[in-house]
Amino acid sequence: MSKDKDLEWIEKSGGYEWTPGSPWPPQVPDELEHSDYYYDYNRNDPDRENPFTESFDYLMGESVTGKTPWIYESPDGGKTVYRYERGTDPLKRELVEIPMADVDDQRAHHFSTNTSKKYQEDIGLKDLGEYVDTTYGGHYTSNDNNVQTLDIIESVGDAKSFCRSNAIKYLTRYDKKGQAKRDILKAAHYCLLLYYFDGHTNTN
Repeated sequence: MSKDKDLEWIEKSGGYEWTPGSPWPPQVPDELEHSDYYYDYNRNDPDRENPFTESFDYLMGESVTGKTPWIYESPDGGKTVYRYERGTDPLKRELVEIPMADVDDQRAHHFSTNTSKKYQEDIGLKDLGEYVDTTYGGHYTSNDNNVQTLDIIESVGDAKSFCRSNAIKYLTRYDKKGQAKRDILKAAHYCLLLYYFDGHTNTN
C-alpha cells in the first residue's frame, strides 16, 4: 500500500501548513524552501546538537534556534545566501560569500568545542590517555623486544574476545574493591584495544 499523497507532501515540505482557500494538494517546488519549524531542531530537546549536514541548512538551524545573531535567507535553496543581523533592517542584508568548506569547518569547530565539554569528556579522555601511557611501562611489557602479553594473545586469534571479556570484567567489578576510577579506566582501555583489534583504526 502506497503512502497517502497528502501526507507525503507534508513530509517533503518540512511541515508547511495549508492555507484555507488555496489549492490542495499544493505543488512541491523543485527547490523547496523549508519553514522555520523545519529548522527548529532543538524545540523538543534544548541540548540537541545541530543535525544538518548541508551548509545552508546548518546555518539556518543556527539562525532559527538563536545560536547566531544572523538571520539567513536564500531565494534559490542555498545557492545564493543573504544575511542580516537580528533586530536590524532586512533590506540592508548582505550577500554571504562563505565557501562551503569554511562552513563545514565552522560546523566541525562547533562540535569539537561544544559537545565534548558538557560532560567533561575532554578531561576523561586526557585521564584515559595518561593511564594508557603508564601501561607501556608496566610489568606486562618485555623490555627486551617490546612484546606484550596481548601480542601473544593476538597471535592465536583471541585478541578481540580477550579485550571484550576484560572490558566486561572491569565494568562488572566496578567499585567493588574501592577503585572505581581505575576500574573505569581499565574497562575503557580494553574498549580502545577492542576498537583497534576490530579494525576501526585501519586507515588503509
